[in-house]
Amino acid sequence: MNYEEFIKSKAIKTQTSGFDIDKSELNPLLFEHQKDIVKWALKKGKAAIWSGTGTGKTNMELEFGKQVHKKTNGNILIVAPLAVAHQTVKEGLKFGYDVNICRTQEDVKKGLNITNYEMIEHFEPDKFIAIILDESSILKSFTGKYRTLLTEMFKETHYKLSCTATPSPNDYMELGTQAEFIGVMKRNEMLATFFVHDGGETSKWRLKGHAEDKFWEWIATWAVVFQKPSDLDYSDEGFELPELRIHEIVVPSPKDPYCLIPKIAQTLQERRQARKDSLEKRVAKVAEIANASNEQFVIWCDLNIESEALKKTINGAVEVKGSDKTEHKINASNDFVNGDVRAIISKPSIYGFGLNWQHCNKMIFTGLSDSYEQYYQAIRRIWRFGQKKDVDVYIVTSEAEGAVKANVERKEKDSERLISEMVKHTQKILTAEVRGTTKETIEYYATEIMKLPEWLREAV
Repeated sequence: MNYEEFIKSKAIKTQTSGFDIDKSELNPLLFEHQKDIVKWALKKGKAAIWSGTGTGKTNMELEFGKQVHKKTNGNILIVAPLAVAHQTVKEGLKFGYDVNICRTQEDVKKGLNITNYEMIEHFEPDKFIAIILDESSILKSFTGKYRTLLTEMFKETHYKLSCTATPSPNDYMELGTQAEFIGVMKRNEMLATFFVHDGGETSKWRLKGHAEDKFWEWIATWAVVFQKPSDLDYSDEGFELPELRIHEIVVPSPKDPYCLIPKIAQTLQERRQARKDSLEKRVAKVAEIANASNEQFVIWCDLNIESEALKKTINGAVEVKGSDKTEHKINASNDFVNGDVRAIISKPSIYGFGLNWQHCNKMIFTGLSDSYEQYYQAIRRIWRFGQKKDVDVYIVTSEAEGAVKANVERKEKDSERLISEMVKHTQKILTAEVRGTTKETIEYYATEIMKLPEWLREAV
């Protein structure tokens, strides 16, 4: 073994644990990029699909599960946000997938099953051959208990798939959570291999300069990363996004008699107080926008007191709170999609992940939180591939909330940079892998007679 071979032997490799399948066996209704990605994921056995909203994650994960069930005759469990589970069943029927909604192990049927994240403790992991996480980035909104539980419960599950549109939009470390769930590397091992502490802050890490390319090469061995089909050299026909128009509206903050200009809230306590102080004016402005037309609106808020006030002032609105019964949350979403509800008022933590609301093109934020991911995901409920109209998003904040807006904008830039880097570094590798490189076989012809060393001949 020469030095070059020695170095190559030290490269981090991800073992495949799946099976080959001919594309002709896959659902003919899938787009070409979807078929190739499913074929790639089935070969890997344990993989992640991080693709832009509207690029077909639901269809890809259902086809993955269907083919695993067909191959093994084992049961499949898909875990999704609450309202998304029912949407998945409905969408699946359009493509010929029969998906069973279940809340406990007793509800499980042969084939494809789906439940929501909050019910995961009611299932027996050894009864499933495959686990699929839908909108897996939602795990950032859950406690460490849920993340650890999912990872430990399905540690020995043979087939795993993690699907989301925004893997770690502003935090590289979240990739470690995904890698650990998939089973390719523990989060701490990933940090030790590719990262260093940044400036002595143990909560902040940055990629080692010399390890950057290797890190993304490693990511590309188990995750598909793309925002649109052309990122992997497919056609974008049918996947063009309409214009997104952001309208920023700032309402006056209460005057401080000792200050000539409004004070910008900095601390968490100051921000909460600023939101309470401007509540009446923000709600009035949101209601003014929503009531100015008969079009449907999605209206986001973060506080129950906000949603209660909005419900009283917006025509044809339905309010959905975290404490509401599951049936109300599901029915409200369905009624909104069917056009029976003009405006739906809720929190991004309830409806902000996974739902397809392209029938609507108007959205209002009644203030902003510091979570860029919730902001991004909330907008993507209506601004996604399949939207036929230009999208209008109104952001109503007070003068004192400038720091929150600046923080979200900073995270947005970080996210765009991260996703750009992910696509750039993994594009070449993934294009070759996903689009189907041919298997290369090198014939070996012996030209010399093998000679055993003296010490080995004596041992024989």
